[in-house]
Amino acid sequence: MADTFENYIDGTWQPAASGATFENRNPAQQSDLIGHFPASAAPDVDAAAVAARAALPAWRRMPAPERGLLLKKAGDILTAGKNELARAMTREMGKPFFETKGDVQEAIDTAYYAASETRRLFGHTVPSELPEKMNMTIRRPVGVCAMITAWNFPVAVPSWKILPALAAGNTVIFKPSEEAPHSGMLFVEMLLEAGIPDGVINLVQGADAAGKAIVEHPEVDAVAFTGSSEVGSQIASTCGRLHKRVSLEMGGKNPMIVMEDANLDLAMEGVIWGAYGTTGQRCTATSRLIVHEDVHDALVERITQEAAELTLGDGNTSSTDVGPLINQQALDKVESYIAIGKDEGATLHFGGQRATGDDLHDGFFFEPTLFTDVTPEMRIHQEEIFGPVLSVVRISSFEEALEVANNTPYGLSSSMYTENVARAFQAMHELEAGITYINGPTIGAEAHMPFGGVKATGNGHREGGWEVFDFYTETKTVYVDYSGTLQKAQIDNPIEE
Repeated sequence: MADTFENYIDGTWQPAASGATFENRNPAQQSDLIGHFPASAAPDVDAAAVAARAALPAWRRMPAPERGLLLKKAGDILTAGKNELARAMTREMGKPFFETKGDVQEAIDTAYYAASETRRLFGHTVPSELPEKMNMTIRRPVGVCAMITAWNFPVAVPSWKILPALAAGNTVIFKPSEEAPHSGMLFVEMLLEAGIPDGVINLVQGADAAGKAIVEHPEVDAVAFTGSSEVGSQIASTCGRLHKRVSLEMGGKNPMIVMEDANLDLAMEGVIWGAYGTTGQRCTATSRLIVHEDVHDALVERITQEAAELTLGDGNTSSTDVGPLINQQALDKVESYIAIGKDEGATLHFGGQRATGDDLHDGFFFEPTLFTDVTPEMRIHQEEIFGPVLSVVRISSFEEALEVANNTPYGLSSSMYTENVARAFQAMHELEAGITYINGPTIGAEAHMPFGGVKATGNGHREGGWEVFDFYTETKTVYVDYSGTLQKAQIDNPIEE
């Protein structure tokens, strides 16, 4: 019999108030039932919000470096449990073990980085326009912060949100994706083992009902969301109406440009990893390949040969390169875009169908796919597919490459392969994206660097690095007048000529 798991609210593990649960199954083997999880709703969210609010005063008053010690300990615990956690993540969401180990490593790096930042929550001290008066700013936590995350990076992405929020003195309500509840629970267990106090972090499992209740709850001061642009837009609307701070990390349609002077072997490796790693289920996936006509055919041939060598299968099998899609809905969506691409006149160069085989029949496997003869107005060029589908556009100049790359509603990551340093620096400035790689694929993040995008990808905030602390803190301006007299503002006491 499969295990039944619970929410974690105010220091105790407890079922959903309604008693309702949902199943969680291995996408590589649907007969493998991981467990039953609470199908939470408004009463569960209310209990978590009340607990987070009650725990806030003591937590924010704890010296920030002391909070940092707990986060450092969390990093140590994650390091010790890295392989075990990665195995569980692969079982739950499918990507190969070597990828989930990298996912956990991002959380480890974030834990250590956030711990170090607790000694650098800087304010400013500036001169006053009046004598015997001091001006400064301090940083205060926002309050109760809610994190709603996606399934594809079930530990790394929550760590980007939760650990800086805790470092800054906020309390947390965390709702993992209903497609990765077990990974989220294991991550919270490790934070609790590190000594995070009762009520400071609260885990609420569930789907739309729980997410909606979190966003609308009056005790929630800020919402950090990773997911689709459509859902993010709805969350932003609600948060705007309720005067809540909101950070959105949403979709992508990321271009890799390969110029005629590029190292084609290097570009080929980047394409294979960027387009087919995580089965293309990354917001940073390389989904558009923009190739100069002089090297187009040669690069496509290299990609074709390399993709044919990829092994699909259970991610916990050492020979697997590419795992399954997350669920039937994702499989249906990818199949629909294959039909769309064909109807629009693109050429299906390889792939394009559900993968079959003795070890694949019980999972949601799809062949790595490549379309050629794609034009910028096609839907497969414009819309996020979130699967192992790469669209290739042929261009004849650097200027055309930039124009095609920017011709999309999204703006998360971008890439250019070239040996021309002038082009590289032009691309850094001209590509409409929050991230640009030179001679590397569109994927990847470092914990101490800002992460996020423009246009339909985000709303201006960044995760990771120093900028994430701008979201999880509020600036308070402080004036100290030690003159012993009433001093009006300088504008009311102009210097006489």
